[in-house]
Formats: sequence, structure tokens, C-alpha cells
Amino acid sequence: MSFSSEFISLLFLAIALSMDAFSVSLGMGMQRIRLKRIAIIGLVIGIFHIIMPFLGILLGKAISNQIGELTTLAGGVLLFVIGAQMFFSAFNHEVKSRVLPVGAGLILIAFSVSIDSFTVGLGLGISGVKIFLTLFLFGAASCTLTWLGMLLGRKVHGYLGTYSELLGGSILCGFGLYILFG
Repeated sequence: MSFSSEFISLLFLAIALSMDAFSVSLGMGMQRIRLKRIAIIGLVIGIFHIIMPFLGILLGKAISNQIGELTTLAGGVLLFVIGAQMFFSAFNHEVKSRVLPVGAGLILIAFSVSIDSFTVGLGLGISGVKIFLTLFLFGAASCTLTWLGMLLGRKVHGYLGTYSELLGGSILCGFGLYILFG
């Protein structure tokens, strides 16, 4: 396989793996999040999209693909729970106890959207791809698509007002269900 065909294949794979980060960030962007926080969220999700496939590549030579199904299940459940919490918190204006994209909440979100890249890393570890190129493309694509999703979510929030939290939570729940059953 030539470098250009491998690059194009890895780029498309990176974009496909980043679509969950885009979807989740679209929902998160509907919350009132400052641009500085959006930048940090994108970077953290990008870093997780480097760490998780790297761990997968390292373990791919020693671990079977059966673990991939469990990590996908865990990621889907996490996204659904975060989305459901966001959705139902829109009805309760007194207590806002949702997973916020700061601290441990940001780590949980970044982990849940990057867990599928771990399973891909398991397979890539066996195939012998260019590790640095793969990790760079995964991180760059997820960071960029996260920023794009959050900025689009911010714009949509301006049009939807209080209903944006319901829509954002629905998007997260829907994506979690898609991962679980799609």
C-alpha cells in the first residue's frame, strides 16, 4: 500500500471515528459554553483520540477482538446516561446535576466518545499501520470536528433557547442507542 493511499484510508477512518465526537459536541454546544472552554474540550477529546487508539494498538497484538464489543457497549451506555441526564435536567430548573464538560465530567465525555477508537486500535495494532500518522490523524480529526460541532451547537442554541437542552440530550441519547443497537 502506497503512502498516499494509506494516508487517505487513515484520514477517512479518523473522520468516521470522530463523528461521535461531533454529534456529542453538537449537543454539548447547545449549553452556554464559552469559547475558551470549547477550545479546551476539543483539545481534551483530541488527546483522548490519540491515547485510546495508542493503547489499543499496544494491546492489539496481545488481546483478542472480543474485548472490542464490551468497550463499544460501555461507550454507548455512557453516552445514553449523559444524554438522559441532560434531557431530564431541562425539566428540573431547580437542580442542575448533569455531567458538565469540566474536570471529571470532561474526562468521562472524552472517554466515552473515544472508546471506539480503542477497539479500532486493537485491529490496527495487528495490521502494522504507521502509528504516528494514525494517531496524529485521529487526534486532529476529532479535535476539529469537536470544535465544529460545539460551534454549530452554540448557533443552534441561539435559535432554540430553552429547548436546546432537550435537543442536545436527545442527540446524546440517540447516539448512545445507535452505538448500542445500531
